[in-house]
Amino acid sequence: MRHEWIIDVLTDLGGYARANALEALAEQLEGARAVAEVELAPSAGERGFGTSGQGTGSGRVYRSA
Repeated sequence: MRHEWIIDVLTDLGGYARANALEALAEQLEGARAVAEVELAPSAGERGFGTSGQGTGSGRVYRSA
């Protein structure tokens, strides 16, 4: 998975937010990390499907083969 670094960045940012009592931000980052994991999961494959599963609209991810 060539984009897995984004999971690490979101995790690090969430840790920083929690360590600095930024709970609302930490929760938002946790949600963003969950979305990233879904969109980058092998089941999303190289089809370009986002969280909507339709490949259109919000959440669309473009990937090249």
